[in-house]
Amino acid sequence: MGATAAVVVGALVQAAGDDPVGTALSMAAPAEYRDLIEEAGNTCPDVSPNLLAALLTQESGFNAKAKSPVGAQGIAQFMPSTWESHGIDGNGDGKRDVWDPQDAIPSSAKYLCTIAEDVKDVPGNRQHNMLAAYNAGSGAVRKYGGVPPYKETQAYVRTISAAAASGGTSATTGQAGTAVSAAKGMLGKPYSWGGGNASGPSNGICCSPNGSSGASVTGFDCSGLTLYAYARAGISLPRTAARQYAASKPVKPGQVRAGDLVFYGSSAASIHHVGIYVGNGWMIDAPRPGTRVRYSPMDTMPDLFAVARPVPNAHKEI
Repeated sequence: MGATAAVVVGALVQAAGDDPVGTALSMAAPAEYRDLIEEAGNTCPDVSPNLLAALLTQESGFNAKAKSPVGAQGIAQFMPSTWESHGIDGNGDGKRDVWDPQDAIPSSAKYLCTIAEDVKDVPGNRQHNMLAAYNAGSGAVRKYGGVPPYKETQAYVRTISAAAASGGTSATTGQAGTAVSAAKGMLGKPYSWGGGNASGPSNGICCSPNGSSGASVTGFDCSGLTLYAYARAGISLPRTAARQYAASKPVKPGQVRAGDLVFYGSSAASIHHVGIYVGNGWMIDAPRPGTRVRYSPMDTMPDLFAVARPVPNAHKEI
């Protein structure tokens, strides 16, 4: 591998951690809270993991010991009276502890769901009204028929909504984990030029640039494997590696997460190979004719181009 490629690989995997599956929350969140946020963020249709992560960022910056000048407490900044009526025992240890994120994070999601229902008949954007009620109270939202004219509350709603929207454009933790698990399930399958689809391994076609035919081989080529893995996660990718890159969101160095796609080529138009990242500088890929689906280091080829995260609904074709 050349020196430039080595620098690129090192930069891309920096801070990626050693968790091969559970690191793909599209909103940034500390590793110890990601599973909590992913689970709690699906409590009701009005809440998503990205919205919950954005709210916790705004409330406390994920500081479990945060206490505001007016008395709000913990990672979700519950006032004592609100905690008394809405706090839950999220981890089942027999206590409702506002300072314990395992209680406070699911309590925050449940409270959001409760106030979303409370203000559901108020005109305007339902999610904005929910966030405004979290900040200023349901009574204020009902009184003003929507987000109240408080500068703090209006800024709060704008900030969290924007953060959740920008963070929610790529594959979620659950989808990335499903894709990685699907790829792992195909380890050892033969390489087949043109092989693989959303249903799994298939006979390929003739012929590769070096004349290899996949017509009699049931298996995967590189993009067939990644297409299949993400199809299992409910995300449709195009058939070729170059088009898969076009249907994904580039990832900045140091932010690579399991489930991201690793692309090789000298430019976006010349991408010729793709694998699925699993952690610690390794990926699962279908390398070339005569090989099988396997674990490969990211520096397996000298022309690493980029890492990108699939975007749901960016492509409809299988």
